Amino acid sequence: MATLEELTTEATAEIEAAKPMYKQVNNERLEFTDADYAQAITDLANSKWDTQQFGYIQARQEAYGSVQDQLDMQYWDGVNGTTIWADHIAQVKSDNPKPS
Repeated sequence: MATLEELTTEATAEIEAAKPMYKQVNNERLEFTDADYAQAITDLANSKWDTQQFGYIQARQEAYGSVQDQLDMQYWDGVNGTTIWADHIAQVKSDNPKPS
């Protein structure tokens, strides 16, 4: 897992490669100032950090499926003596691990 400093270095390289960057101010196209570039690096590094630290949450939520589907799996597991729901949850957690 990358540190925030490592992600900042990565973000700096990406912003440097994207230069020149522009912003729109009062219908005028202006190149970023040094402060704008610095803010873009900070924002990109923080975004990368958030994705690294918390991206697994959204990935898990999407993979779990709806509550209704999970309840249906649990019902049929109880009726049929299977472990489909527990296997599904274990697979989602395995595919989208929590950072350590």
